[in-house]
Amino acid sequence: MTLYGYAGKILRLDMTNRKAIAIDTEPYRRWGGGHGMGSALFWDFCKNKTITDGRDPANVCCVVTSPLNGTIVPSAGGRCEVVGVGVGQYPISWYTRTNFGGRFSTMLKYAGWDAIVIEGKADRPVWVDIRNDQVYFHNAQDIWGKDTWTAQHDIRKLTGTKKGTKTKWQDLDALPQPENVQRSEEELGRTTQKPAILCIGTAGETQACHACLIHDAGNGAGQGGFGAVWGSKNLKAISVLGTGAIEVHDPKTLIQARVVTKEKYVSSWQEPDFQAWTRIGRLPNPIIQVAPPTSERRPQSCQGCINGCRSRYKVGYGNESACQETSWYGPYVRRVAKSRQEDTEINLKAADLVQQYGLNSFVFQTGLHWLEHLHEEGVLGPGRKIPSDLPWEKLGTLDFAEKIIHALSTRTDIGADLADGWIQAALKWGREEDLHTGALQFSYWGVPEHGYDPRAELEWGYGSIMGDRDMNLHCFNYIFTNVSAAFAFGKPLRISAEELVNLHARKMAPYAKDRPEVLDFSDANMYSEAVAQLVRWQQHYCRFYKNSALFCDLKWPDFFNTNVPDLDGATASADAGEQVFWNAVTGDNLSFEDGIEIGRQIWNLDNAIWTLQGRHRDIVHFSPYIYKTKFNKGELFPFYMWTTRDEQGEWHYTDLMGRSLEKDKFDEWKTIFYQLEGWDTKTGWPTRSTLEKMDMAFVADELQGAGRLGEEKS
Repeated sequence: MTLYGYAGKILRLDMTNRKAIAIDTEPYRRWGGGHGMGSALFWDFCKNKTITDGRDPANVCCVVTSPLNGTIVPSAGGRCEVVGVGVGQYPISWYTRTNFGGRFSTMLKYAGWDAIVIEGKADRPVWVDIRNDQVYFHNAQDIWGKDTWTAQHDIRKLTGTKKGTKTKWQDLDALPQPENVQRSEEELGRTTQKPAILCIGTAGETQACHACLIHDAGNGAGQGGFGAVWGSKNLKAISVLGTGAIEVHDPKTLIQARVVTKEKYVSSWQEPDFQAWTRIGRLPNPIIQVAPPTSERRPQSCQGCINGCRSRYKVGYGNESACQETSWYGPYVRRVAKSRQEDTEINLKAADLVQQYGLNSFVFQTGLHWLEHLHEEGVLGPGRKIPSDLPWEKLGTLDFAEKIIHALSTRTDIGADLADGWIQAALKWGREEDLHTGALQFSYWGVPEHGYDPRAELEWGYGSIMGDRDMNLHCFNYIFTNVSAAFAFGKPLRISAEELVNLHARKMAPYAKDRPEVLDFSDANMYSEAVAQLVRWQQHYCRFYKNSALFCDLKWPDFFNTNVPDLDGATASADAGEQVFWNAVTGDNLSFEDGIEIGRQIWNLDNAIWTLQGRHRDIVHFSPYIYKTKFNKGELFPFYMWTTRDEQGEWHYTDLMGRSLEKDKFDEWKTIFYQLEGWDTKTGWPTRSTLEKMDMAFVADELQGAGRLGEEKS
């Protein structure tokens, strides 16, 4: 039977014995791809699911594609998901996820593989060389210690055409081979492509908790510390070259849906509208992506995208970085930069540094402010309680940026403590008070606050704490960014609050369909069943459509769209909805709601893994400052606009700053959430009846064997 959209095989890498084993994709087909498939693979191949540190050799890391990868599905063709137990979270490093864009997933599919399962630990550093169905383990001695860009450059030289040849074609069998490898004429493969490489830098080699996986110049799998996971397994890089193709079920419908998306829903490059309220096809963000004034640039995108959200600059630095990594240093640079040119140059070169070291810049979002606070307080510095030789007088310069990135990546200076977790370091330094005052804004699970404060943006905060990490799911967040930007810059609002919530609710089947109250973030509604349904819908939608089908987070869902007269966005539509693309590629007859249901099953599988790791409702709480202090500091604007209803039922955009959460009321809200999910309200654990209704009795059996199956409601 043809598995449309799939390559058909999954690659198991036994690092301990340096063996490559192929298994069939078909048994994992029910989970879609990406996160769902990765969670199922982790469940099957991780024999000890109680581990709480991703650097444990028993950890299993899965790199997984979706059937949409390698196709022309807009803003879905080039994503790639990574799952496994993470590093550096608090109090437990949960089973977690991250993903990245570019062309790695496409090349992996073209090489014949839907996923890679990484098990065990090599006895010395290696890199893995995949060329179609051939897989080789190479000694990484010559590239261990090199940054991510240099390591990729060196691997490309090893996997390129023979030295001295003039042709641009590469014969895959003519590349450097291990001894005793013989291939027939029929097994030859030829390509003009460079290999797609995923690798770690210095931060990963030292197993620092915020180490990334980096692909090309700026595609980073940041959250979860998977660079440290690879470093613990002595895995420097995976290189892939493929010469195959992916067969889709209905090419005509696929092309038609792509054309409709571009012509109907996408903003025009010829007549750009940077206030357009559209997700798919929206132009690059001009606030974040500021090119040097003298520089020319062109868009750069992941495989299959209909517009580029990243840039390649003529000046040669900052290429392919796009979002927070280009701005993490900005507030400090503005203190010292003498011109816009210098400001932009330092910011983009600082972005290059975190890419090269393989370090997640998000740790600096609130972490750097905290360190500066400790220095100004007289606690951090030479000869002080927290000894450090970092030159704080140079904060804002490129020199300081490199020194602090180097310290965190090499476990030197304060990096020696921070490398195992920032909450852990705060406790070691006797700074627990900073979790109560908000000086250290790591609001959930020991990871930095994204900037969307959980006291204001409920779906972000609640979704993150009920999950495993800062969720980084922007389904509804653009309400805040669009409305707040309009208020900040005196622009007219494109849509009323009432129109906005109704357009959203129209598409939020099955839990929140035609229930606009789910987007009421007022004080009176913030602990309601309606908000619980919103969080459920987002988690289930994302577990399938974003994390498994791998639709781009910044492009989907497209609830409403100002390029369309009736404002009805592409999501769930009959001409270009998510399910249309999925069915055209796979041949399934999936409804939009069917995808939500698969997401619910994946969400339950994840919760079962967290339960085995030690999850209990009693530890599901925000950091103390979320309850003890009021939110009075904005990320970009001095207000936080969101949709609310007043006592008369009228909808408004309201500033939600100036409030905190109430711990007892949030605890009551958790009970509502657990009831809706069908979980044990006393523990938060899945129950057998809930799991069996989803054909997941095998999960219930393992939970029961571990003594962690939730009690049924009496």
